[in-house]
Amino acid sequence: MRPKACRAIVKCILVPLAAMGSAAAVQAQNASQEPAPVPASQQPTPAPTSQNTADLMKALDQVVDQNKKLAEQNQQLMVKIEELRQQVEAANPTIATAEAEKAAARLSASEKEIVSDEGTTSKEDLEIEESQPHPKTWGTYTPNFGYKVADTPYGDLNISVYSYARYLNQRAVNATYTNYFGVTTQMQQRQDFQLNKVQIKLLGWLYDPRFRYFLYAWTCNASQGLGAQTVLAGNLNYTFAKWLTIGAGVYGLPGVRSLEGNFPFWYSVDARIMAEEFFRPAYSQGIIGRGNITKTLSYQVMDANNLSALGVSAAQLPNTFSTVASALVWLPQGDFGAGYGDYEEHQSVVTRLAGHYTRSRATKESQPQTDQFENTQIRLEDGTVVFTANIFGPGVTVDTLKYQMFNVDAGIKYRGWELAGTYYQRWLSQFTGTGIGSAGLPEIVSRGLYMGASKMLISRSLMLFVMGSSIYGKYGNPWDFRAGLNYYPFKNRVIRWNNEFLYLERSATGNNTLPYIVGNTGPIFDTTLEVAF
Repeated sequence: MRPKACRAIVKCILVPLAAMGSAAAVQAQNASQEPAPVPASQQPTPAPTSQNTADLMKALDQVVDQNKKLAEQNQQLMVKIEELRQQVEAANPTIATAEAEKAAARLSASEKEIVSDEGTTSKEDLEIEESQPHPKTWGTYTPNFGYKVADTPYGDLNISVYSYARYLNQRAVNATYTNYFGVTTQMQQRQDFQLNKVQIKLLGWLYDPRFRYFLYAWTCNASQGLGAQTVLAGNLNYTFAKWLTIGAGVYGLPGVRSLEGNFPFWYSVDARIMAEEFFRPAYSQGIIGRGNITKTLSYQVMDANNLSALGVSAAQLPNTFSTVASALVWLPQGDFGAGYGDYEEHQSVVTRLAGHYTRSRATKESQPQTDQFENTQIRLEDGTVVFTANIFGPGVTVDTLKYQMFNVDAGIKYRGWELAGTYYQRWLSQFTGTGIGSAGLPEIVSRGLYMGASKMLISRSLMLFVMGSSIYGKYGNPWDFRAGLNYYPFKNRVIRWNNEFLYLERSATGNNTLPYIVGNTGPIFDTTLEVAF
């Protein structure tokens, strides 16, 4: 209740009471002249003095001030818990810990009271006091985690949507591309608008907050007609302790930084730098284990069917679990923020150091088509798929090989700045197939570098970023550069307007869903409106 209203009520009570007390005192004085004594039970109550009234008002003001301070502290805690929940979801979209769920439940209860400059009042009181009616709402909303549409003792359900609309202009890229082997390809110089991707997510817990589900429908309109243009997938997870969560289903193999669970908090909208796209594993079905070894050291390990599952049927898979990807991440300060860029504007230096290793016994049969969306191909540095017939000699076709890839990345953030880099190295060996003699084929080693930097020009609203990468190997040395601006109109990461300029030199990778394709040389521009609620 507001202090002004409290004072008015107190006055309304005390003033009549004082008047009644004065009248009773006069009656008592007159009655004292009579010989009969007045019973104690009928003696008048002493009237409150002005000093008593002042003391009551002083006590009331003290209680109101204490309540206001508590309300301010509660509001600060609500903001902090919201920030932590966003970081938890960004670090691992399939898991929201039981502690976070309980905190959200407590906040939901506390939100029944509204804090104002004059104190704290209930929503019911505000509805009575305010003359203008407000539309009724239900459920709670957490940025990037979605709307809570069910909350019961047996589980809950959140609905979240990710989508973006993009304008792409590739008209200035070279019209043709000739690879290492002398094959010339006509380049499509695209210019189009696309509602490029739509993802509808259902996530929550069931029976036990430690048992989490994450199910989604995923489609990419730039890949209409391809086998994996529409995907229904997800995963199930159970948290045994802080150091161990086990899950099964479809995951990104944690072989590079961008597959640790920080999507969509990248510099570009749903598009990695060329080197990361070239070296990375993709999405597959399998079993994953992850957790925190210490407060500053975490891990992820996944055993999967293959390097790229989307668009590959079970009949195409090998009958061995020969694909393993892992990540070991050290955050010395215990915090590095969500994804790329120092959107949180850390006021003290925070750093990260991480290593990733992936190995797979890859087969030609288990590979997706070249342009399947959200998949990666094992390519040479000129963009040629390694399983292409006759590239290693007439009549020679690789059917299986051993893929190994290691990378180490480091980063530092401070007051809106981020500087980060990654070194990659990949080995292709143990080739088997048609026309390969007993001597086999020599091992193919590829190396790569990535560097990126960013600065928050306007706090929580405008980010400038620049980055570049290069690949080195026997079959070519492609590179790319990228610069752009991210604008957050509502001072959060739910809605973003991204504008960026790219320049590529003989791109070693790419597909229809990305701003670039294999072989691109020249400038590219795209502008994208992204929604991730």
